[in-house]
Amino acid sequence: MRILLAEDDPLLGDGLRAGLRQAGFQVDWVRDGVAAVSELRAQPYAAAVLDLGLPRMDGIDVLVAVRRAGVKLPILVLTARDAIDDRIRGLDVGADDYVIKPVDLHELAARLRALIRRAHGQPQERLTAQDVELDPAARMVWKAGETVNLSAREFDLLQALMLSAGRVLSREQIEQQVYGWGQEVESNAVEVHVSNLRRKLGSGLIQTVRGVGYLLLRDEAA
Repeated sequence: MRILLAEDDPLLGDGLRAGLRQAGFQVDWVRDGVAAVSELRAQPYAAAVLDLGLPRMDGIDVLVAVRRAGVKLPILVLTARDAIDDRIRGLDVGADDYVIKPVDLHELAARLRALIRRAHGQPQERLTAQDVELDPAARMVWKAGETVNLSAREFDLLQALMLSAGRVLSREQIEQQVYGWGQEVESNAVEVHVSNLRRKLGSGLIQTVRGVGYLLLRDEAA
């Protein structure tokens, strides 16, 4: 899943980006509040990690601006501000979670996964559709109880479709969710990955909606 990291400390930001990438996230990193607002309003991120002490625009003002603009994605505040009043203010103006630095990267990744699942109406740790099960934390997939080996990109694409099960995603939407900044996307990449997923998981899981995109069916078609 593609997320935005807004953090001005270069060492901390680099460490967070590396750790979250290792946990399976595609991470775009900005270093000031103005850039954070611009990206959050323009790109369909799955979630954001937001520092409050950003230059050019404070994190609280970022929250206010993006929520007023109708941006609904989950936003996790990661900050050194530990006063109760700061926590209350952050949550009241639109944060979905509030975490005090320093934070364990495994915990941060788990909190992000939980926020993303809830935002898609998926309360369970594992995602399921038909006889396919996906574990975002372990990055494993099973079909009828048997482990299925997927490439990293195939896994990311399947996860995006499973989070939006029952809703058509266009190729552009899939690319925006699966690829981060600077990653080259070949013209037929999504089609190739979908074809591979059908071969490994069965042809009835992912449907092509001609001229629109792809639809993952939670239950088998009648």
